Amino acid sequence: MCVEDAEQVNQEVESLGNTNINKKQSWPLHCEVLHAQMDNWDKDSSLISSSDGISVCSSFPLESICEDRVTLERKQNLATSFIPVLRSGEWSDIGGRLYMEDTHICISDLAKKFGYNLLREESVSFYGVFDGHGGKSAAHFVRDHLPRFIVEDADFPLELEKVVARSFIKTDAAFAETCSRESSFSSGTTALTAMIFGRSLLVANAGDCRAVLSRRGTAIEMSEDHRPCCVNERTRIEYLGGYVEDGYLNGQLGVSRALGDWHLEGMKVKSDRGGPLSAEPELKLVTLTNDEFLIIGSDGIWDVFSSENSVSFARRRLREHNDVKLCCKEIVEEATKRGATDNLTVVVISFHLEPPPKVAVERGRVIRSISAEGLQSLKCLLQG
Repeated sequence: MCVEDAEQVNQEVESLGNTNINKKQSWPLHCEVLHAQMDNWDKDSSLISSSDGISVCSSFPLESICEDRVTLERKQNLATSFIPVLRSGEWSDIGGRLYMEDTHICISDLAKKFGYNLLREESVSFYGVFDGHGGKSAAHFVRDHLPRFIVEDADFPLELEKVVARSFIKTDAAFAETCSRESSFSSGTTALTAMIFGRSLLVANAGDCRAVLSRRGTAIEMSEDHRPCCVNERTRIEYLGGYVEDGYLNGQLGVSRALGDWHLEGMKVKSDRGGPLSAEPELKLVTLTNDEFLIIGSDGIWDVFSSENSVSFARRRLREHNDVKLCCKEIVEEATKRGATDNLTVVVISFHLEPPPKVAVERGRVIRSISAEGLQSLKCLLQG
């Protein structure tokens, strides 16, 4: 190679080097930030020098993934994607009474039942158990009119809690007017309703019917029995001029909340303040997640079943045959075998097409120890 050619090659190499320098100086902004972060890395970390003169860390910080957190996130995803598929069954029996005063209702689409078209895609399902006393007129009146009052409320279905509470009071007032025209209707009833819309469950209760939710085999009470001897109920009763005698409201009623009973003196007053016997329901709203089914029953069922026992009994039966109506029949028959003397009514609403899964019972570790004397005796026994 001649001298001129060699000088030309040197000039091209220098030109190429200047070009590379200019390229390095014109890095995008995110590369400059990365370069600055790399310069700030801990100097004590082991570095590897590449042929390009760029130092990189030998061990990048990795995100620690906890198995518990992954499991929790998976459960949360399943919960948020859960869509209830409703199946319901019901069964009633006169029990040991001379007259049947219980009644119930199951409506899969409340708005459609009464000819209303809702803009929302989700239907509102309605279920109720009504336990009458002093006759069946009040129970039948509430069963027939309460659902209509709910649908006809201007705030239905956007503000269901307010709608249901108002509708209980409106139904009670309407029955009072009916009784004023026809005295033979005079009677009373407890009422418990359950409404399901989307993944929401709203339970409204006035009286001693009860709703119990099965959540992976655990009983969740969705209502409280309204008895005059309960502390909160007794306080309200006495504040409104009533009294509790031997566990009975004004010595007459075994419940502190009910619709009807306008013929009983001193029980109800047509005013904003009201009387000792209230028709206002207690409400409980939950979002359905890992829930399996809901049991609604009149007080005759709960005289012989605890909430936990009812859930375990229903789960066993549903796992055997997965027939919701047959399950209700078996609950009523079992209550009769256990000596129930009241009218018996039960409604079961399942949230799945499949039967409840088997629940694994976690057994706690039992620490067993042996005394020195016992250990010596065992040693002698083994040695012969």
